[in-house]
Amino acid sequence: MYYYRYENTEVSCCYKYLMFSYNIIFWLAGVAFIAAGFWAWSEKGILLDLTQVTQLHGFDPVWLVLLVGGVTFILGFAGCVGALRENICLLKFFSGMIGFIFFLELLAAVLAVVFQSQVRAWLNEFFLANIKAYRDDIDLQNLIDSLQRMNNCCGAEEPNDWDLNAYFSCNDTNRSREKCGVPFSCCLSDPADSVVNTQCGYDVRNKPKEWSNDIYTKGCIAALEDWLPGNLYTVAIVFIVISLLQMVGIYLAKTLVTDIEKARFSY
Repeated sequence: MYYYRYENTEVSCCYKYLMFSYNIIFWLAGVAFIAAGFWAWSEKGILLDLTQVTQLHGFDPVWLVLLVGGVTFILGFAGCVGALRENICLLKFFSGMIGFIFFLELLAAVLAVVFQSQVRAWLNEFFLANIKAYRDDIDLQNLIDSLQRMNNCCGAEEPNDWDLNAYFSCNDTNRSREKCGVPFSCCLSDPADSVVNTQCGYDVRNKPKEWSNDIYTKGCIAALEDWLPGNLYTVAIVFIVISLLQMVGIYLAKTLVTDIEKARFSY
């Protein structure tokens, strides 16, 4: 009786430890993201009262941190253990999930280009919903302030969008000191100021509509639309780098699976 023998029946140590090294970074990053997410929740007291999670009316950025951390942790763990233990199931799970994530990224990019008007409407609606919840969550508040300051914008379409927020509304029943104002992140920044004036937006919308001397008048959706064409190459390079990293992970996993199968089924 004759048996077919492969010339090399050993699992390549090179691919094995490259796969481990590739994934240990992502596994540690996942741990860091999860730890940061739970730390943020502990600072807000959510870990002491988990019902607060369902009471938020806007987007809690911690959810995104935990989601990214959870996915990164699971994939990094599967890749590390799969490589060290030469576990074919874990390696196939890893490569399959990376491939699925890549497909979702590609699909999202195509849909964003094809359905631009719908995406714009969704982003506008999402931003307005979070303007309403601006004071409900400190992380959401910091996120909106960062977006407005970085993009020199105010509101989704215009500064009057802040009328949707109970604290900044011009409604006659509003007794807040911030009535008819905007957040400080809408104010024109002065490089000479070493201390941020958090009251600079008070009563701004009570004044005649000559706001351009005090605050940004462009909406953040329009600012994003203006930013994208000028940074298209940057976005493309980031997407290509992420895609290449994913392809490298899939290649290493597939190659390692092939080596393991050869070593196990050769006689």
